[in-house]
Amino acid sequence: CTTRSQAPYHSSISMSLLLGLYSAPSLGLGGARTACATSRAHACMQQQQQPGPPYAGPRSTPLLDTVSTPNDLKGFSLAELKQLSHELRWETINAVSKTGGHLGSSLGVVELTVALHYVFNTPADPVIWDVSHQVYPHKILTGRRERMPTLRQAGGLSGFAKRSESEYDAFGAGHSTTSISAALGMAVAHELRGLDQERTSVAVIGDGAITGGMAYEAMNNAAYLNSRIVVIYNDNGQVSLPTGTPSAGGTVPAGSLSAYTSRLIASKPFQDFRDIAKSINRLFPSEIQQANAKIDEYARGMVSGGTLFEELGFYYIGPVDGHDLDNLVPILENIRDRGGKQPVLLHIKTDKGKGYPPAEAASDKYHGVPKFEVATGKKLTAPAKTPSYTSVFADSLIDLAAADRSVVAITAAMPGGTGVDKFGKRFPKRTFDVGIAEQHAVTFAAGLAVEGIKPFCAIYSTFLQRAYDQLIHDVAIQKLPVRFILDRAGLVGNDGPTHHGSFDLAYIGCIPGIALCAPSDEVELRNMMRTIYEVDDKPTALRYPRGSALGLDVLNDLFEYGLDEYPARGKALPLGKGRVVRGAREDVSSRVAILSLGTRLAESVLAARAIEGAHADVGVTVADARWMKPLDTALVARLAEEHDVLITVEEGSIGGFGDHVLHYLSLGGFLDEGTLKARPMVLPDKYIEAGSMGEQYEEAGLSQRFIEATALRLLGKPVSMGSSSLADEEPTIA
Repeated sequence: CTTRSQAPYHSSISMSLLLGLYSAPSLGLGGARTACATSRAHACMQQQQQPGPPYAGPRSTPLLDTVSTPNDLKGFSLAELKQLSHELRWETINAVSKTGGHLGSSLGVVELTVALHYVFNTPADPVIWDVSHQVYPHKILTGRRERMPTLRQAGGLSGFAKRSESEYDAFGAGHSTTSISAALGMAVAHELRGLDQERTSVAVIGDGAITGGMAYEAMNNAAYLNSRIVVIYNDNGQVSLPTGTPSAGGTVPAGSLSAYTSRLIASKPFQDFRDIAKSINRLFPSEIQQANAKIDEYARGMVSGGTLFEELGFYYIGPVDGHDLDNLVPILENIRDRGGKQPVLLHIKTDKGKGYPPAEAASDKYHGVPKFEVATGKKLTAPAKTPSYTSVFADSLIDLAAADRSVVAITAAMPGGTGVDKFGKRFPKRTFDVGIAEQHAVTFAAGLAVEGIKPFCAIYSTFLQRAYDQLIHDVAIQKLPVRFILDRAGLVGNDGPTHHGSFDLAYIGCIPGIALCAPSDEVELRNMMRTIYEVDDKPTALRYPRGSALGLDVLNDLFEYGLDEYPARGKALPLGKGRVVRGAREDVSSRVAILSLGTRLAESVLAARAIEGAHADVGVTVADARWMKPLDTALVARLAEEHDVLITVEEGSIGGFGDHVLHYLSLGGFLDEGTLKARPMVLPDKYIEAGSMGEQYEEAGLSQRFIEATALRLLGKPVSMGSSSLADEEPTIA
């Protein structure tokens, strides 16, 4: 670990004088109380990595204990900032080990977080974190340290930036590629309001998020508007999750931009403050520029002129080591104190998972982890007793691809989360990871379909929202057989409202000519994969939730499958046809039908059993719709005609499956005589915050006891809700 002498910086000092000061003995930095060799050595010693387990952080956190808000950093010396970073890194590790969450990205920006809050006047200078899964150190430094044990829990801290949580969270996030647009909007608003104080809007965006086209739309507009923003491009080589998945582009991060920035870094060493001082002259008033013309001329040969970012109108600085506070702090101070309004892009290189060896060694850098043992890095998860829906999809797709070379998989930087990584290991040349570019993914799939390829476009339900126009304009109108795989449909658990797949039934169901299905279990998922594979005249969409499937015992108990093992292959289902899984008993005075779409079917069967067990005069039929489009109108009509009560259940918002059923019932006159009571059960019209999936479905009123209570109320029978008995669920991570 090495340090460099430091010099104070003021914008009024000429660049020549600045270079002289930089070469002189240390005069301190930002109110530094000492810069002696002993302090520097102590800070470096504290940051050395341990060679092996057991891993442990500092026994005490004396500097972090003094920080309640970023203002408390302002008097720290550079050596103290380094020590604070060491304490903050281990505070983050220890906190996430108890809750689970996004660890690797947070560890990669510890020094950057400290530097930003030290240099800029937050929250007056807004810092916008793209995606914001890296904000745990930021939360700790901004008054939320004591609440970190509640991270991503019901009633606790969000796992992302959230404006209602803190004034330091300038802009909420969860999805990517929004930070530059938001920072630009805030900068322009500051100018429009005519506020006198000079302010800098800062956007922190990673090399994954910057693969999205919206980043370039914003940068193109920023130079045109000439507003005072700073973009910090955090380049950590982790574009996709996990990076390294075999694909048609190899195992390198997705996209030419990552390769481009890698070449920038490889073509020259990291720039330090001395290099930056020679080149930053162009940002200052003309009289200073003229006084330093020779320096500026010399600098042109050293700095990467003509970069993509400069062509977009940004002043490019970098690459800079994002973990080296000796250089990062004075460079940020130079940027802060510059004259003019030209937007600046600071390119930093960081290591995801920095400072925690188990994270550094992992392929995903511990991007998202469950609870874990700090001393060893061992993840504390019980072995899965049943397969996940994601793995069932991946296995089914591999089976289809083994028999048909036209089958390909597309993902938008989420190969691990979607199961496409498993497919990629078997068929790398037929695997396409396009980066965080959902719009491109959809139209790319459309182009493949035009040429007779069978694309399976696997995108989380919440992320497909970002490509809605392409879904309609490029796929549906042209009736192209793109097969959309919507993982994480419904409520997703601890990631909260930005990641729920709440709206796909509504936003896809209104599009003409698309087939939309939702399996109730893992066997049905295999069957539906085979079904949509065989559909070649229209687009199809298949949605399923995160987490573990039901398992053979539950399937045989609830649905009477009679299986000793899972079927080796899926079988095609009739398009637009549902099924009755449980018939109502005979000779009863009241009959209830529960029509479920998706994995609420198990809860519906349990509710039916409970109703019939408690009320001898009631019979309950349970049906699985399977398809929202085309809707099985014959099944709906039969249920309406043969029952007194019809309840629809789905894991989606208003405007989805239940509304389509009610629309059909209304147009068909089934409600005219007043003999049928119909009720849709959907997600409530609100954003459901982080918690376990069980807690969330209880809050949404879609668990067994709520289905049971709805039926009993419609029958005019007394309702005893009782209390929920939720199992202790593992935290969920995107």
